[in-house]
Amino acid sequence: MSLRYPLIFLFGLVLSSTTVLGQPPETGVLISTDNASPGYTLIAPFGGQKTYLIDLKGDVVHSWTMQGRPSQACYLLPDGSLLRTTKIENQVFDVPGGPAGGIQRLSWDGELLWNFVVSDQTYHAHHDIEPLPNGNVLVVVWERKSREDAIAAGRDPDLIGEGSVWSEAVLEIKPEGQTGGRIVWEWHLWDHLVQSFDNTKPNFGYPSDAPHRVDLNYVERAIPDWIHMNSIDYNPDLDQIALSGRTFDEVWIIDHSTTSEQAKGSVGGRAGKGGDLLYRWGNPFSWFAGTPADQKLFGQHDPHWIPAGLPGAGNLLIFNNGSHRDGRPFSTVDEITPPVQKDGTYALQAGLPFGPDQLTWTFRLPDRGFSERVSGAQRLPNGNTLICSGENGRLLEVNKAGQIVWEFQNYLGQVPAANPQVSSGGGPGPLGGVAMFRATRYTPDHSAFVGHTLVPLSN
Repeated sequence: MSLRYPLIFLFGLVLSSTTVLGQPPETGVLISTDNASPGYTLIAPFGGQKTYLIDLKGDVVHSWTMQGRPSQACYLLPDGSLLRTTKIENQVFDVPGGPAGGIQRLSWDGELLWNFVVSDQTYHAHHDIEPLPNGNVLVVVWERKSREDAIAAGRDPDLIGEGSVWSEAVLEIKPEGQTGGRIVWEWHLWDHLVQSFDNTKPNFGYPSDAPHRVDLNYVERAIPDWIHMNSIDYNPDLDQIALSGRTFDEVWIIDHSTTSEQAKGSVGGRAGKGGDLLYRWGNPFSWFAGTPADQKLFGQHDPHWIPAGLPGAGNLLIFNNGSHRDGRPFSTVDEITPPVQKDGTYALQAGLPFGPDQLTWTFRLPDRGFSERVSGAQRLPNGNTLICSGENGRLLEVNKAGQIVWEFQNYLGQVPAANPQVSSGGGPGPLGGVAMFRATRYTPDHSAFVGHTLVPLSN
């Protein structure tokens, strides 16, 4: 089962495999070399309720079965438990793209340890979560604002679709018991707006004069899901949070060292700017600091800091999806070096957008890796980069020179029988059963594996 590809010649490597009855061709491990970074890869296909650990041969060595309907993000914790988002039905936030509403933690053996709901008529968790070193969990949530709320804040009424606007918030949840949780820190985007539409309303000003605030009237489409924040990451050294606003085509960084009260304003925290944006990058046109020609990100996912101890530590790694809509029908993985200063702020020259102007490293995915939605990347200990082309369910590991040293086409997960163009999330779209949000490689000596023997389950 390790190789599911006929005899081929790829990138100078001769690979042999057997075809498995009942499986489509060209699945499993397609390219395998000694230069792949050792470890086990965590994947959570959209089809079905299982999360898998696979080895470099493509064999499943462990799996978990979720209770209820799984959503997108999942993480393997140091104690061997699995943290994963789940889907909670909510008619207020009934959209196909990324709704969750719940969080579950399962033990290595699949016992449900924590089952928490973040969903009501005002808030609904979506897309991503981030486990913190202290055991708490950061959660991205939609925050519903009525049409009247939006107009009162300075929104152009013509830019309000379907009766409401969904802002974004970040909640830090401290788990309590099997189903409880307490909010111990929070940040709300609605506290950090600027608008140049109505000078009689709050937050009035020119967006380029307020780079640390978000333009309430920068709108890709007049739909409630205005920002579509699709990922979150935490930097323990800086005590900062990175967020991805897909419709803004920007990465935002905020300060987590504030109190919740300081996070409402523009003063306080280690960087001294309260809850205002410390940094933004990818589309200066979104705050009138550039033109559309200056755009660098296109529907991006998974911007995150490369962790300490890895090549490129402290840089941001981003899956830059690209889209036919933007005239960029290819995907790249881009690494940038943000201009962070000793005090935790980011250098900004008057009249210019935040740097950098140039990428530190980039890799353009082959056509088979183009993914307009989901997806992510991860820097590995040997300097390689693991890339998840999420729409396709394809994983690529590339070295610094851009050579593919390992490739895997997912064969796990189920495509709904009635309509293969309907995702397991219940909404229309191209995400089939083998698609996934992202993938993560864990080293063989990771603490989660202590006391466990990882061998193919088929054996």
